[in-house]
Amino acid sequence: MNKVLASAAEAVERIPDGATILMGGFGLCGIPETLIAALRARGNKGLTVISNNAGIDDFGIGVLLRARQVRKMISTYVGENKEFERQFLTGELEVELVPQGTFAERIRAGGAGIGGFFTPTGYGTLVSEGKETRIIDGKPYVLESPLKADFAFVKAWRGDRAGNLVYRKTARNFNPVMATAARRTIVECDELLDNGAIDPDDVHLPGIFVHEIVHVPQHENAFEYKTVRPRP
Repeated sequence: MNKVLASAAEAVERIPDGATILMGGFGLCGIPETLIAALRARGNKGLTVISNNAGIDDFGIGVLLRARQVRKMISTYVGENKEFERQFLTGELEVELVPQGTFAERIRAGGAGIGGFFTPTGYGTLVSEGKETRIIDGKPYVLESPLKADFAFVKAWRGDRAGNLVYRKTARNFNPVMATAARRTIVECDELLDNGAIDPDDVHLPGIFVHEIVHVPQHENAFEYKTVRPRP
């Protein structure tokens, strides 16, 4: 079995305007930057992006926002992107902010086929407006719905040609769970190995959840802040 494509451009060529896309990453760690750049080059419009954050102005999801390709963001933290802020305040961008733990569980529920779950987080706040609430064991809860998408963009450290994946440290973040909650999962990986080269006990995500994989051996590895001590 070989799910490897020749390029990121080939991987995104069947994504239509108006698609909903899960994008892995935490801050700029473990983001599918090459697939995002390919989507920017293709010029898709009206996208709904589900991601923990919105990148920065000139990197990650920020390049899609700057090009006006995103119609709606479902996120937990968006404080590093001035263009996101501008579009949000002017009403150009629809935004659904979700508490981070709830965000993770909604995606997990989407991948596991769970129809919804009750959580105490957000009860009595704007987060709970219009949602069913319930008292369970004397404590108030809010009913949250699952999050699913047409596509998932996932970043992995190692992958084989069948799509079995290994993530590296913090870059694991939302990537595994997002891969389970999409109709079609597209992966970019640093290292591409032959089938059988990854010990089954080391696989973080089985290839059954992966539809296409692109080998991207070099990344920019950008970061949000650079903090250094003065040289002596």
